Order: sequence, then structure tokens, then C-alpha cells
Amino acid sequence: IGRLVIGQNGILSTPAVSCIIRKIKAAGGIILTASHSPGGPGGEFGVKFEVANGGPAPDIVSDKIYQISKTLEEYAICPDLRVDLSRIGRQEFDLENKFKPFRVEIVDSVDIYLNLLRTIFDFNAIRNLLTGPNQIKIRIDAMNGVMGPYVRRILCDELGAPANSAINCIPLEDFGGQPPDPNLTYATALLEAMRGGEYGFGAAFDADGDRYMILGQNGFFVNASDSLAIIAANLSCIPYFCQMGVRGFGRSMPTSTALDKVAKVMKVPVYETPTGWRYFSNLMDSGRCSLCGEESFGTG
Repeated sequence: IGRLVIGQNGILSTPAVSCIIRKIKAAGGIILTASHSPGGPGGEFGVKFEVANGGPAPDIVSDKIYQISKTLEEYAICPDLRVDLSRIGRQEFDLENKFKPFRVEIVDSVDIYLNLLRTIFDFNAIRNLLTGPNQIKIRIDAMNGVMGPYVRRILCDELGAPANSAINCIPLEDFGGQPPDPNLTYATALLEAMRGGEYGFGAAFDADGDRYMILGQNGFFVNASDSLAIIAANLSCIPYFCQMGVRGFGRSMPTSTALDKVAKVMKVPVYETPTGWRYFSNLMDSGRCSLCGEESFGTG
């Protein structure tokens, strides 16, 4: 590897990593993530490897990596390498002349992803919803994971939601001592705020930003299956789908058949997959799936 691209301060959401991989035509990406587990120095973390399409490595790639790992005879480390993760820009290092030079590029964590979102969603309509005469108040909980910079930059700065709409937006190694899982058990601060009736829409994000929970007014819980079906039923509101059309839907096996009912009316196929994002990636790469989701609030 001769070049690394890293988010500022080491922070990138999983969808942003996928976006950057595709944007710069990288060979792949490595994500160090707590995902479903509590992180921190004494906690757990996982390693996700994404391939050039921005999706998780398929089984054939993972198996090949494992086979190669059994034949390695040596490896080298560079304990003295110091990279300033806070400074945006290119830094170059001479690592015993193995690479000339070894290049590390620090990029803004939000920029590239935000530019992609602008091409997908109707930002003017959303901004009017949050700031216009019939505005709704929203409450967004980043749960001290990586989503803090995205929530503040996109929802508050770009789309006009008041700064106090966003809570727990500082990424912390231990997520403030609470598992960063967006559900009714752990997103209690959001739930209590929504129950008061002041806010019309609420959402919480997980540690690495690829899962969410939605709450309606008075704390009404929108489960993952219904959330996916609601999005599918309203694709005509999203410019991306108006331009690209709808080829099909995908859902994981534990997800309810609410999506199937929408698909039947829209006359598009539904593909039921095992749990795991790689199966959705296969459907998307083959041109069969335009919208997909799983039981744990991951939607793409």
C-alpha cells in the first residue's frame, strides 16, 4: 500500500468510507469500528474490509485473505511513524525506501459524503421543512459515535436545523459509557425528549453511522421494517429515484413483509436475503436492487 486516505481526526462514518472509496477509485478500505459492540480501550472493536465498489468484501475475497494469511512468513511495522490526523492535506514519509514516498492524505470527514447527498435528496424541500413557516422541530442523537460531525454539518449548518436539535455529537472512545445502539433500550435521552411532544421527528445513529432509529411525535416508535416500507412508498419525493428509476427492493430475512406490500403496488420485485450487507451489495452490483434494508435499521 503506497497511499492512505484518512478522515480528519480519524473519524469517518461507514457510508462515508464507501463513498470515498468510489470517489477516488481506491482498491478498498479498512474500517476500525465498534459497530454493534461497546468500544473503548477496554471494549471491543471490529475490522471491516470494503472492496472497490464500496461494499463489504464478499465471501470469496474474505476466504482468499484468510488463505494468504496462513502463508505469511514475516511482517514489518513502523512504530515511529507519526501522522497528524487533525491537519487536512497530504503528508509524505520515506519508509526505508520501500515506497517512494508513502503518502497519507487527511480529508474532511464530511465534504465528499455531503456532496453525494446533495445529488440524491431534495435539500431545498428538507430545508423548507426545517426552517419554513410550517417547520417541524427535530431531535437527533449521535450517541457520541462518529455521526456527530455529520449531524451538525448536514442537518444544522446545511439544512438549517437549530444547533440544539443535535445531542451527543462529540465522538468519544467509550461513547460516554452507553452502548451506541439506536434502540429503545439505549437511546433513552432521545426517547424522553420525544415523549414530551415538542419535537415532530427524532432519530438516533449507531457508532459507525450505518444504522438508525426513527421516532415520531410523542415518542412513537417506527420499527425498522415499517421505516423501510415508508421510504419505498415515497421514493417519488427523492430526486435520485426520479432520475434513476426503481429496479427492485431488498430486505433481510428477519425483516417484515411491509416492504413486499409496497412493492406489489409499485410492481417491482423484492429480494429476501440472509442477514449481512454483502448480499445487498451483490444485488446492487447486478442492477437488481435500488433500495434495501435490514432488521437492525441499516438502509441503503
